[in-house]
Amino acid sequence: MDILGTLYNEIIGFLGIRQALEILQAGDYSVFSTYDGVVSLIYPIIPLLLLLEFILGLVYKKPNTKVYKVNFLIYVFNRFIGRFIAIAMVTFIIGWLQPYALFQTKMTWYWFIYGYIVWEFGHFLYHYWGHKVRLFWCLHSTHHAPEQMNLSVTHAHFFLEAPYADAIRTTVCILLGVEPVLLFLIMFIDGTYGAFIHVGENMMKDGRMGFLNKIILTPSHHRVHHARNPLYMDTNFCNLLNIWDKVFGTYQDEQHDIEIEYGITRKMDSGNFLDVYFGEFVALFKDVAKAPGLKNKLLYIVMPPGWSHTGEHQTSKLVRGAYLKEQLAKE
Repeated sequence: MDILGTLYNEIIGFLGIRQALEILQAGDYSVFSTYDGVVSLIYPIIPLLLLLEFILGLVYKKPNTKVYKVNFLIYVFNRFIGRFIAIAMVTFIIGWLQPYALFQTKMTWYWFIYGYIVWEFGHFLYHYWGHKVRLFWCLHSTHHAPEQMNLSVTHAHFFLEAPYADAIRTTVCILLGVEPVLLFLIMFIDGTYGAFIHVGENMMKDGRMGFLNKIILTPSHHRVHHARNPLYMDTNFCNLLNIWDKVFGTYQDEQHDIEIEYGITRKMDSGNFLDVYFGEFVALFKDVAKAPGLKNKLLYIVMPPGWSHTGEHQTSKLVRGAYLKEQLAKE
């Protein structure tokens, strides 16, 4: 019975309906009009969309079962390994750094806008470094390994990536005055939308979302981010507001004439859990082991993926630059 109870709790937890069930069991439906009640109704949206997306994949005979299988294994593995690390990291940083904040915001609409812009800056930094520093790419590459896009990809993360990401995002927000309650509200909204932008073609064939494509970051933009096409490499690092991508020149729209190729450039088996989860660490270890001298060994750790001590670099910046130069020559 303990096993069945644990399984039931895990399913309820995955679906995000525990809080809503508790409200229904209590019989006080007025709670649904409060903040907690609204949150309880929002939490299940992404898991239920994921299930619907999978069902539609079966109907369209494009189930992407390999992606779902590996991402499910990653979800289960992370539940046991890294369940509370990120939460502990956020709590620690808030307590440690809040006394050093430049100033303190309040729960108002204008400070909310400020806080979200600051949060997006922190998100941009974490995400950018996750692509530009080889060690951090080892943490982030698990998320880019799937060769199709669907909502299960939002669960594909190395267990230490969340603490790394939240350490950077929380530090930026706290030092720039975003007070904790406001920060947690932004984290909830951003986490929900950040899951939604992974919606696949089975559910939303055109992810541009009409006029919103010009205003916010849409599933189309995030599909570009997950692409390994030379034009699309290392672009669209933001999550909801694409302001920082435009400021730093990493913004890229999806092109109608370029079909997205998902995945990473390293040859790998995207259906193999061990390769998806640990493959980049193995590749880094091999490069460090064969590199001559301590300096080169350290450079492999901190330089971008594709950097080589031989000078034959294949970084995304060089690959994308060569592609753009070639396209310009054709015009």
